[in-house]
Amino acid sequence: MTDVPETERDDCTDCFALPGSGNTRVSYVKSAGVIRETWHTPHCPALAIMHINMEEGSRRVQEEEDWASGVFPAAHERLKQAAAAMPAGTAARPFIDALTELVQAQAAATGFVVLSEWAEILERHFPPELPDPDHITG
Repeated sequence: MTDVPETERDDCTDCFALPGSGNTRVSYVKSAGVIRETWHTPHCPALAIMHINMEEGSRRVQEEEDWASGVFPAAHERLKQAAAAMPAGTAARPFIDALTELVQAQAAATGFVVLSEWAEILERHFPPELPDPDHITG
């Protein structure tokens, strides 16, 4: 059985609400795993401000997402064209290929490209140096 951390309560300094029906509980987990909760009355100014801030943040994120969704395909295409125009065998080629593949992975992802995929791509383009058998010291 998993130990459930005890919940600590912070009193709202605007409405001083206590746990009960009709009141709203806002809970969050702090970095140490401590669960904190604050109760608010239905007309609490602090709760209203929290709602406004969350709605505004959500609106901004949606606007940024809409903008990026419109801009990304063309920018991705420009990157592919620029990468294709670079000559093979240049010192920059592994960087170009890795960047192009990472951007392609992001284009295909529904969220963020996970660390394991980053590692695969970077390992492919920047493999660890293997010892040169002709230059072994020892």
